Amino acid sequence: MSKSARFFEIIQMLRAAKAPMLARDIASALEVSVRTIYRDIASLQAMQTPILGEPGIGYVMRKGYDLPPINLDVDEAEAIALGLSMIARTGDAGLWRAAGRAARKLNAVAPSTRQLIASSWGLQHDVRVDPAQIREAIRSENCLEIAYGDEAGNQTQRVIWPLAVIYFSDSAIIVAWCVLRQGLRHFRLDRIKSCVTQDAQFSGQSAALLRLWEETQKDQTVSTKPL
Repeated sequence: MSKSARFFEIIQMLRAAKAPMLARDIASALEVSVRTIYRDIASLQAMQTPILGEPGIGYVMRKGYDLPPINLDVDEAEAIALGLSMIARTGDAGLWRAAGRAARKLNAVAPSTRQLIASSWGLQHDVRVDPAQIREAIRSENCLEIAYGDEAGNQTQRVIWPLAVIYFSDSAIIVAWCVLRQGLRHFRLDRIKSCVTQDAQFSGQSAALLRLWEETQKDQTVSTKPL
């Protein structure tokens, strides 16, 4: 079995697994050595495949990595492609790279998507933290410890529960529950001096807090047209 074939089989096995899989079980199924599986998983992780775990404990695939196929008509593909091209305005390099990959897939099946162009003018401020870290914390419901400077220049240390990111033309803000203030707050991304992901989580609380924000603060914070 070739290395690429093994990679594919490992990903499929982890996607289908109901519990962490040990390297020896994967090795047995693929008829290779345990050392080969360790090496393959390390290579997949280096390629940003979201495999979690370690030797002796087992490995799992993070949910949502491989989405089911979606049938799109040409108008839908063009709408998505135009939205992807506007991601450049967010200043989020990680999202922009992902948008490029998605756009290439769309273009392969709907070449007309190349004829829709959006200006990349937008977010230009100096962001010191990686937006990908914020997005990952939102997905995994991990607390973040941030050093934050307000409009007056006052510096505070906060622990927040990140719930959403709003992108404006000239700034981006995080919607979060602030542990210090015990309430929903908004934090401008360009005023965060440092950001550390904590082991502590707020599992299962995101949905209720986001609904509370939508009911009480969304209309005062951002104007959106519902899809």
